Amino acid sequence: MNTPFIATRPCLDRRAFLKGGGMALALPLLEAMSPAFSRAAAGTQAPKRMLCIMTNMGVMPRYFFPQTAGRNYETTPYLELIKEHREQMTIFSGLSHPGVAGNHSSEHSFLSCAPGPGSSNFRNSISIDQFAAEQIGDRTRFPSLTLLVGKGHDGYISQTRDGVALPAEGRPSALYRKLFEQGSFAEIESHINELKKGGSILDFVRDEAKSLQRNLGARDKDRVDQYFTSVRDLEQRLVHAEEWERKSKPVTKVPMPHDIPDKTEIEAQTKLMYDMIRLALETDSSRLISVYLGPLVLTVKVPGVSTETHSLTHHGNDEAKIAELRKIEETQFRCLSHLLSGLRGVKEEAGNLLDNTMLLYGSNLSNANAHDTHNLPVILAGGGFKHGQHVVHDRARNTPLANLFVTMSQQLGIETDKFASSTGTLSGLEKA
Repeated sequence: MNTPFIATRPCLDRRAFLKGGGMALALPLLEAMSPAFSRAAAGTQAPKRMLCIMTNMGVMPRYFFPQTAGRNYETTPYLELIKEHREQMTIFSGLSHPGVAGNHSSEHSFLSCAPGPGSSNFRNSISIDQFAAEQIGDRTRFPSLTLLVGKGHDGYISQTRDGVALPAEGRPSALYRKLFEQGSFAEIESHINELKKGGSILDFVRDEAKSLQRNLGARDKDRVDQYFTSVRDLEQRLVHAEEWERKSKPVTKVPMPHDIPDKTEIEAQTKLMYDMIRLALETDSSRLISVYLGPLVLTVKVPGVSTETHSLTHHGNDEAKIAELRKIEETQFRCLSHLLSGLRGVKEEAGNLLDNTMLLYGSNLSNANAHDTHNLPVILAGGGFKHGQHVVHDRARNTPLANLFVTMSQQLGIETDKFASSTGTLSGLEKA
């Protein structure tokens, strides 16, 4: 779907006055009196954004990783499918999460880097998208969007500071309504009242918890402190939601999409969600989006595939199964090319939407046949970096993937030099 996206924001009336005491003062011509695209033409700086996509069934290394490093790396079967974007992306080797052992539960740590996801006492931590949302999320109506394509497993990728998983939206139509459908005045007022009720309930619960805390031991006090953190976070979300509730939503000429109920139609499903992501970013509804791609546990409708996906990932080096799995993974890379093309097709003040959006694409597994969580397949596209290369880190003693998260955070304008298991920023990646 290459339908052009048209987004407009409400602008201030050119005849606006400041009124008071029977007097009226005419305002000078302001940027806010011009339509959004006129302000763009005047050179307003485009916002920085981050889009993180995880496919949870790995990517077969033999078809993904180039054998040589640098700008002259040779292409591979999967990279051939996105070759038109070569100068807008960087391929990484030798990145992983320290302490994240090999099994499917590693998906829970892809954006948080939390160690030991397979253990019985595992406690997750904040994901990089939510870390960024704490810093810059208040600049948009939706501090972040968490999305899902597929069916099965837990289906979450984002966690709060307390490690609580955020529910993911898997219906493009529901996302569309969330982004663009404006309720009536009565509906808006009712929603605001509900938000205020939520705030008053939090105040009551917080006071009760403080009273209880005086009689608790040290460990329970720590737990209550963590609870207070969650309460404060929810309060801030309620205030943010109330502030945005009366503001008009952006307008688009794109009609509401029709959901595809058949979860085995992975190419159509993925492209439809990617189109909605492009629209959300273009209208500046959110600058932080995470996507859980898969899990592809069904027998998907891809030509040449007749076996259930999870079974194919455990192919046992059976070349027939490998050939089927390759067709599925090639479909995912064709969808990625569709997304990259769509982002590049949206012109902005400086370049295009991809130029101002960091797109991280990767998996929690490398060789899923062995549940291998080392040397993860990672691509970073767009976002104002110098691309067109294959950056190789030590494939035996991997560099923490969290180092890339620190670099990305700094590119968003967040002042930080540490995230989770990071040891610094990521070497080999330069700003454009």
